[in-house]
Amino acid sequence: MTSLIPILSLLIFLPLAGALLVFALRRSASAARWLALVFGVAEFVLACVPLAIDRQGGAQVGVPTGFFLYQDHGWIDRFGIRFTLGMDGISLVMVILTAFITIVAVIASWKVKERQGLYLSLLLALQGAVQGLFLSLDLFLFYLFWEAMLIPMLFLIGVWGTGRPVYSTIKFFLYTFVGSLLMLLAIIALYLMHGAQTGSYTFALPALMHTAVPYQLGLWLFGAFLLSFAIKFPLFPLHTWQPDAYCDAPVAGTLMLASLLSKTAAYGLIRIAYPLFPEASRALTPLVYVVAVIGICYFAWVAFAQRDMKRMLAYSSVSHMGFVALGIAAWSPVAVSGALMQMVNHAITTGALFVMVGMLDERAESRDLSDFGGVWGKVPVLAFFFLVFNMASAGVPGLNNFVSELIVLVGVFKVAPAAALGAFLGSVLTLIYTVRLVQEVLFGKESKPTVLAEVSLREGSVLVLLAVVVVYLGVHPGPVLDLFKAPLELLLNK
Repeated sequence: MTSLIPILSLLIFLPLAGALLVFALRRSASAARWLALVFGVAEFVLACVPLAIDRQGGAQVGVPTGFFLYQDHGWIDRFGIRFTLGMDGISLVMVILTAFITIVAVIASWKVKERQGLYLSLLLALQGAVQGLFLSLDLFLFYLFWEAMLIPMLFLIGVWGTGRPVYSTIKFFLYTFVGSLLMLLAIIALYLMHGAQTGSYTFALPALMHTAVPYQLGLWLFGAFLLSFAIKFPLFPLHTWQPDAYCDAPVAGTLMLASLLSKTAAYGLIRIAYPLFPEASRALTPLVYVVAVIGICYFAWVAFAQRDMKRMLAYSSVSHMGFVALGIAAWSPVAVSGALMQMVNHAITTGALFVMVGMLDERAESRDLSDFGGVWGKVPVLAFFFLVFNMASAGVPGLNNFVSELIVLVGVFKVAPAAALGAFLGSVLTLIYTVRLVQEVLFGKESKPTVLAEVSLREGSVLVLLAVVVVYLGVHPGPVLDLFKAPLELLLNK
């Protein structure tokens, strides 16, 4: 349906307007902080509005089946480029997730010391670009938002990063830029092919779904999309930019990278690559299985070997994203719904752990495991939340990651039992490094006296919020899974 209130456009332009206003007030750090939080909360409320409306889409002529909110405006008509946005159950969940994570990022940035207004302004701009990507139904628009996400992220790492920020920024840029060019070439090839076949040159995703692509050419085009998304994912062996970028980025930057930007790649695979090239994707499925299982096991093993907590979580994050890749590759209703659920759970749990490592780093000025120990006895509230989020990450029943990883394993086992067993081995390795992390930080012997402060009211509010979501999705994931059901049926039947 087309809404009287342009909700979809507002979801993109509200944070962009907030970014401009926060930038204008950058000389007053306090005003910039509160204004960024107000815009973050307003965006979250707006993102939740579609939950209360009729979501039976496809009733109107011209609206793609399954989309209950839809906007289509002419933009660059000469080249068939339109400002087309749509929302179904999948994009609704991603939009709400983006709004929620951005609020956490803003609160986690409360004590940024230098140029805080500009910092928060970039966070809101990044949010607007991510929302645009999750809502785009025009491939040119999708590519535009894909590239736009890079700009604020490059500044966040390069200006506010630690360690080797310039090196990490350049590496991140080169990897993602090369991947983006591959995707652009594939999009243009598809555009020209569709135009030659139908006489209608368009970037509209629903129209391009009907393009007849020769098998061999489809392999190349799907390969270009796959490589582009695999870099941002990241999948083995295209991951080498990730540990550096995650470690050197500021806390909120790492949070946005791990919780949202990696999800845009998985979303692109589900929304674009697999439905556009069903035969080519089936041909390359064994390759994706192998890469995903290697990633789950190898990165869990590498995480175990780390002493820097943030680097350990960086490798852990890639390992968990392997479950998402595995579920997408299986391309069955159960496996892909598990992959989507894992995208949400990974964003919440990994984001929470990066925020907590930021809190520990802020207090002890160190992320090395050797500098901690006995934290449980010093700051029990902080230690409690650290334990909860690590248990969730390890897949303990009753918490969120258990549900999604179990669904993925069940879905994949039906079509590729060997891959499911390999992933299960990786989940055992996850348990091992998590036990090591918790034991050394919370209960290990303290190597040097370190005074730690308990969580503040601001920090506690963020941790409680995240913990509530972790528990809720662990015991009652049904409502979120229900939102995925109808759009997945349509995508899988294309």
